[in-house]
Amino acid sequence: MKRKILALLCAVMTMTMNAKTLVAYFSATGTTRMAAMKIAREQKAALWEIEAAERYTAADLDWRNPKSRSSLEMNDPDERPMIKQCTDITPYDTIYVGYPIWWGICPRIINSWLDNNLPQLEGKVLFPFATSGGSTIDESVEYLRTTYPSLQWQEGKLMK
Repeated sequence: MKRKILALLCAVMTMTMNAKTLVAYFSATGTTRMAAMKIAREQKAALWEIEAAERYTAADLDWRNPKSRSSLEMNDPDERPMIKQCTDITPYDTIYVGYPIWWGICPRIINSWLDNNLPQLEGKVLFPFATSGGSTIDESVEYLRTTYPSLQWQEGKLMK
């Protein structure tokens, strides 16, 4: 399964190296990765994974534990987890931003990526998309629009 995903990821990246559209996503468990790959294929877009400098473990993702890494991050609006690196987004006009819904909104690592790319994101068209086991995307899109009002957020899409 991992080899198939890697092969598909490589194929998408190879066929889209000159694309004006980027799909940037964070995926803690692989669900959002699959949604991002689908969008990249459909849009003939480049694909970029937003990676945490320190990978999230199963214990980190335990939302029932108030002391888990994800709980601590989401309970602090100013938290900005470190990310591995950023891609150069200047060549792209349209960017899809993908993430799992955590506590009704995007994980703080998305804020880290947005903050790191803020000057370059202005003037680009941004499409949020998310995966969730039961939430809608509405609250998270409103959060992004409120937190980053200078950016051109479009309607969000919840991926199944």
